[in-house]
Amino acid sequence: MKFCSLSRVFLTVVVMALGCVSTTELSVAAPKDDNVPPAGYVALFDGKTLDGWFGMPHQDPYEWAAMSDEQRAEKVAAWNNEVAKHWTVVDGAIVNDGDGPYLTTKQDFRNYDLWIDYKTVAQADSGIYLKANPQVQIWDYTKEGGKWNIGADKGSGGLWNNSPGAEGKDPLVLADKAFGQWNRVRITQVGQRTSVWLNDRLVVDKAIMENFWNRAKPMLPRGPIQLQTHGGEIQWKNIFVKELSNEEATAFLKERPTAATEDLFDGKSWKGWAGPTDQYDIVDGTIVCKPGKGGTIYTEQEYSDFMVALEFQLPPGGNNGLAIRYPGSGDTAYVGMCELQVLDSEHPKYAGLDARQYHGSAYGMIAAERGYLYETGEWNYQEVTVQGSRLRVELNGNVILNGDLKDVTDFMIQVTGKDRAQGHFGLAGHSDPVRFRNLKIGRISP
Repeated sequence: MKFCSLSRVFLTVVVMALGCVSTTELSVAAPKDDNVPPAGYVALFDGKTLDGWFGMPHQDPYEWAAMSDEQRAEKVAAWNNEVAKHWTVVDGAIVNDGDGPYLTTKQDFRNYDLWIDYKTVAQADSGIYLKANPQVQIWDYTKEGGKWNIGADKGSGGLWNNSPGAEGKDPLVLADKAFGQWNRVRITQVGQRTSVWLNDRLVVDKAIMENFWNRAKPMLPRGPIQLQTHGGEIQWKNIFVKELSNEEATAFLKERPTAATEDLFDGKSWKGWAGPTDQYDIVDGTIVCKPGKGGTIYTEQEYSDFMVALEFQLPPGGNNGLAIRYPGSGDTAYVGMCELQVLDSEHPKYAGLDARQYHGSAYGMIAAERGYLYETGEWNYQEVTVQGSRLRVELNGNVILNGDLKDVTDFMIQVTGKDRAQGHFGLAGHSDPVRFRNLKIGRISP
């Protein structure tokens, strides 16, 4: 089975703020009329035409980006000719005969809540690509479908192209309806973190959707939604999307239980902190490095293996850092286990930096992936996990660094603390008014 996709169909919407949505089973209110979106949502299908969509098959988005405008236009023209042969609109539903390129939104999406209704047939095998990445699975869940050996017995809705054993690959419950009935899919995706509900039942709970095209990297920050064709007729209707604000996206991420449960900062005092706190201000419940000041402030307690979660806000060109296993004096980039960069990476003045100096990087040792910060001045949400010599950084739902310092052999700077097994957690100010809030930490057993 070639990429075993899922074709799904998302549907209508509950009128509720995303931050209040829990990962329990949901009861989803149907729209009053087909293809009419609920408040706050936009219809991607008007019930009559395929306006806003074009044809694109299983296509590597990195190769696509490398093509010229002319090359892309030529391919799209050919694919759209095939769309006309295999995709139709009948009685307010999009119908695909099981062949042809995938129906692809002209618009790209970053963080969003998506609803679709779908109806398929026996032997079907389809799916939904998110940000051009396969896929939320839709298929024949019966034994007669012949794919129980690759997971079809568990039902639709899983992130089928995740690695074997990875969270989200298999749906949590079997929630498919019988053939001939409409199924309702809801997908919420923030960065790589993906939740899927099928017929009001939670089948994927904030799992990381792996990048099919390059598993060493996070998914692309933005991309289209694609309805896959895979050999059996499938119909879609009620395709609605709500693009999430950064605040809604962060609320979704913070709903997931993590090891970081202990408050590090009470929002009003330096209780539990040491170091040059006079170089920082406490403003409206946030820690702010004073302009032109700096130095490393740090927790009174020391930690070995731990997870920290926090929000930060960068001013234009802002520079700061997270001190990891800091000894209490000196420059953490040299004498601590490392400094994890907090940086306005795309500011023009940083264009010539070493890759290991951009945001999220273990300074001078391991480079983080770029392109996942929110717009300068917006609040970002980040989780850092430190276990032994391993570091994992998740920014706004995207895993931008996942590496082991013991494997580093090429150093930009001379370090002495890389192998530290314990130390303080801190903030390494570098003269810019970078803000931090909602800092939490939790110890992890080795």
